[in-house]
Amino acid sequence: MKKEIPKFKNEEQERKFWKNHDSSEYIDWNDAEEINLTKLKPSTKTISIRLPESLLDELKILANKRDVPYQSLLKIFISERIDVEMHK
Repeated sequence: MKKEIPKFKNEEQERKFWKNHDSSEYIDWNDAEEINLTKLKPSTKTISIRLPESLLDELKILANKRDVPYQSLLKIFISERIDVEMHK
């Protein structure tokens, strides 16, 4: 018999709970339906960042070589680096 999922006051409380609990104790994943979330876009937040002009110029050159916007390339670089740091 599966455990009952508690009621959460907010997303932060829910995140903390699932970080420390195995979902298989609460959900029978064999009954789960597969869904397609390819059109789901993560929420974004606009920020301001100061970069040396030379660094920005080099980023734009790299982005141009890859035929992508420099902001997209910057997001890729940041994401890759965060992944490396989080999995050390």
